[in-house]
Amino acid sequence: MSPRSKRLYVPLRRNDRNAVGITVERLRKAQNLTRNDLAARAQVSGWDISAFVLRGIERGEREVTDIELRKLARALRVPVGVLFE
Repeated sequence: MSPRSKRLYVPLRRNDRNAVGITVERLRKAQNLTRNDLAARAQVSGWDISAFVLRGIERGEREVTDIELRKLARALRVPVGVLFE
C-alpha cells in the first residue's frame, strides 16, 4: 500500500464515536431534563455547550474528550464512572 493510499479512520456508522451517549441520554431523561436544561446546567458550571451538541453526543455522532466527560458528569450530578455503565 503506498503512503498516498493510506486512509484516516472513518467510522463505519455515524453513531460509534463515543461509548457514553446512550447513558447520557438515559440519565438526562431519568432526571426529567430536556437537552436545553442539561446544556444550561453545564453552562452554569463553565462549559459552553448547546442542546444541539448534546444531541450529537447522545446519538454517538460526536466524540467526547476526557475533560468533557467530567463536565457531563458534573452537569448530570453523577460520578464519571456512571457514564460508562
